[in-house]
Amino acid sequence: MRLLHVVPTYLPARRYGGPIVAVHGLCRALRERGHEVDVFTTNVDGDGVLDVPTATPVDLDGVRVHYFPSPMPRLYWSPAMRRALRSIDHELVHSHAIWLWPGYAAARAARRANVPFVISPRGMLVPELIARKSRVVKRAWLATIERRNFARASAIHFTSAIEEEDAKRTGIPLPSPFVVPNGIDLVPRPDVARDENTLVFLGRINWKKGLDRAIELLPRIDAKLIIAGNDEENLTPQLRALAERLHVADRVEFAGPVYGAAKWELLARATLFVLLSMSENFGNAALEALMMETPVVLSPSVGLADDVVRANAGITTVDELASLLRDRERRAEMGRNGRALVESNFTWPRVAAQMEEAYRRCSTSSRP
Repeated sequence: MRLLHVVPTYLPARRYGGPIVAVHGLCRALRERGHEVDVFTTNVDGDGVLDVPTATPVDLDGVRVHYFPSPMPRLYWSPAMRRALRSIDHELVHSHAIWLWPGYAAARAARRANVPFVISPRGMLVPELIARKSRVVKRAWLATIERRNFARASAIHFTSAIEEEDAKRTGIPLPSPFVVPNGIDLVPRPDVARDENTLVFLGRINWKKGLDRAIELLPRIDAKLIIAGNDEENLTPQLRALAERLHVADRVEFAGPVYGAAKWELLARATLFVLLSMSENFGNAALEALMMETPVVLSPSVGLADDVVRANAGITTVDELASLLRDRERRAEMGRNGRALVESNFTWPRVAAQMEEAYRRCSTSSRP
C-alpha cells in the first residue's frame, strides 16, 4: 500500500517524548513489510527548527520524510504542506495529531482524495487533560473541527484499551475503533549490576507524569529516585521544593535527558521503574524498562498497566512497593516476565502486522 502519515513534528526532534519515536518505529516497520511510506511533517523543534532539508524528502530507514517549513510553529501551520496535500496519491492517510493544524489538513486532504483516513489521538482525548489547558479553545475545536474529522474517519486507532475508554468519555464519534500498541526494537540487556533501592523515572518532566506522587513515596521507603528527562515546563524547582519539604532532597536526583547506551544502562541498573501518571495512553518508557528486565511500578491510568499485571511484570499499587523492594527473588521473576512480555507482544514486526490488517479493513470501508 502507498501510505501517508501526517504528524506535526518528527525525528530528529526528541523533546516531544515517546510519540515521535513510536510513529517512526511504525513507519519503518511498515516499510519493511513492503509498503511505500511517506511522512508529511514540519521542521518545528520547540522554539527552533530542525536542521533538515525542506525542499526535498529525507530518507530515514527507508521512510520518505517530507519536512515543511511552518511560519506559525505553535499551530504547526504550513502553506507548503497544504499545497503538497492537495496532490496526494496515497491509498490511505494516517494522522497522528489532534488540536493542531496538520490533523485538520490531513483529514481534509483524505476526503478530497477519497481515500481511507485513520486518526491516532496519541493520548490527547482525555477529558481531564482537555479541561486543564486551553479549555475553552479546545472544547470549541472539539465541538466543531475535531468532531467532524472523527465522524468522517474510516477508523480511530488507540494504543491501549485505557486510551479508548478515555476517548469515549469525551462523547465524540469514534467510528471503527481499534487497538494496536506501540512497539519496540529489541536490544539485549547490558551486562551491568542491578542497583539496590533505586527507583528510576524516564521521560518528559510533565505535570501529568505523577512525579510528585513518586517523591511523596520516599518518606515511607528506603530508596532513592532518579528523574531522567527534559523539563520543558520548568517543573523541576517545584519538585525540588517538594522533596525539601518532605526531607528527602538528598534522595532525589535530576539526571537530565538520557539517550542511547546511557539510557539502557540506567534502566538496567534500576531496582524498579516508576510511572505514576494521571493519564498515560501507553507508556513507552515503561516498555523500555520491561525490556531491560526491570519491574515496573505503574499507576492504573497507564495504558500498559493491565498487560503488566497479567504478565506479573510489575505492580499497579504502591502499597506493595516497600515489600517488593525487599524481595529480590520476586523482582527477578518479574524482570524475566517483563522481557518475555515484550518479546511476545510488542516487537515492531508484530505491531506492524496488526496495523497492516487494520489498514486493509479500512480499505473496504465506505468512508471518508
